[in-house]
Amino acid sequence: MRKLKGFSILMLCLVFVLTACSGKGGNNGTTTPANSTPTNGAAESTPEPVVEEDVPDLDGRVIRIAAWWDQTPAGETQSELNRLEKIAEVEKKYNVKIEFVNIPYDEMVPNFTTSALAGEPFADIIQLEYKLALPLIKQGLILPISEFTDETSNINNGANLVEKYPPIAGDYYSFESPNSLGAGVHYNRNLFKDLGLEDPKEIYARGEWTWDKFLELAKDATRDTNNDGKIDVYGFSGWAPDIFRHFAASNGVKLADEVSLEEGLTSPGSIETGEFLNRLYNIDKVVKIGTGNPMEWDEYNTFKSGDVAMFTTAEWNLRDLSFDFGIVPIPKGPNAVEGITYADYLKNGKFIGKGVKDAKLVYKIYEETLDIPMLEEYSGQEYLESLYGFEDDVDMLRHHISGTGLISVEDGFPDFPAWPFVNDIVVNQISAAAAAETYKAQAESSLKVFDQQ
Repeated sequence: MRKLKGFSILMLCLVFVLTACSGKGGNNGTTTPANSTPTNGAAESTPEPVVEEDVPDLDGRVIRIAAWWDQTPAGETQSELNRLEKIAEVEKKYNVKIEFVNIPYDEMVPNFTTSALAGEPFADIIQLEYKLALPLIKQGLILPISEFTDETSNINNGANLVEKYPPIAGDYYSFESPNSLGAGVHYNRNLFKDLGLEDPKEIYARGEWTWDKFLELAKDATRDTNNDGKIDVYGFSGWAPDIFRHFAASNGVKLADEVSLEEGLTSPGSIETGEFLNRLYNIDKVVKIGTGNPMEWDEYNTFKSGDVAMFTTAEWNLRDLSFDFGIVPIPKGPNAVEGITYADYLKNGKFIGKGVKDAKLVYKIYEETLDIPMLEEYSGQEYLESLYGFEDDVDMLRHHISGTGLISVEDGFPDFPAWPFVNDIVVNQISAAAAAETYKAQAESSLKVFDQQ
């Protein structure tokens, strides 16, 4: 278990080495006279003719890339500076202006829908969560990747600049720069050490990281450490709907299939997951509920008090903590599917809408802005190492969690009853089987909404 020393220091050393080795001409400080004879005595070959690229002039067109946060490179790192330089180069090459538009999350879909239906999408490339993209795809307002890329596109050749994101509704629509993110169970390293608990990574390495082992750890961590008759350290915390989705996925459950339109909320695996949640919250009582309501989104932050051993939260919520933390995959359920460890229900990526003028050229230009020197050992290194302080956590994310998400779009179907199902189990303490019976018809009918349009 090695603590990371920081990406910025590594890059500073790399830049120094490259500068020292590169000389003024970029050829180790040596030059070759233009008319010199090759040193091996071989005849000089005739150079291949250079074919100039036919670059279209877009007459100052503004290409807009919209998201619910500002995606403009800040220029605070060398990679960001290189990207800004590349954007300026591409703008000059095509006579365009690339504009990053920051649109409030709640306004993204209404703005896009209205403008796309009018035949003029307000942005050429938009950031969308999969669950919000699904209805737009069903309405034919989003283009599949095959309509704006070709065999020469990087996304179809190596994909080191841009990669296809997982399919949705039976085809590939979304694209994004490669990364190594994913959801797992985080744990408070300090608390584990103080309580004398076994590191979850050791359990995972033995192939024993299951629901049963997770519950055993959570029960052991839930303690009255000062003997005042009150529990002051808990085994687990998180937002109940989030916990349910992740553990359902780790038990082989897809809650809603957007292709077959089959619901899995009331499947045996889902009921089994509901029963496990009931154990966590109501039987073994290992979950700390900071807000008093397990269905409140702010339960996402309960772990920050430092008295919770394990927790689920997104990576962006891990900054400025008072303790060291680690990560392992969501533990395997009894019916786990190989290669699936968590529910990727917040998956988001870039999409191009129907009606975008010269969509192929727009995508080509966007892809070119990403063609900058690779300063990282792997894509996303700088971001990961700014969050995770230990090498084994970065390795765990890259090699055991990233790419194991089950795309979950049940929230893309209006009235799909995932939330009330979990609420009945965790808050109202209704059996999972009874809750499944209550919401079965609603789950089935909600998936037919697009067939009725």
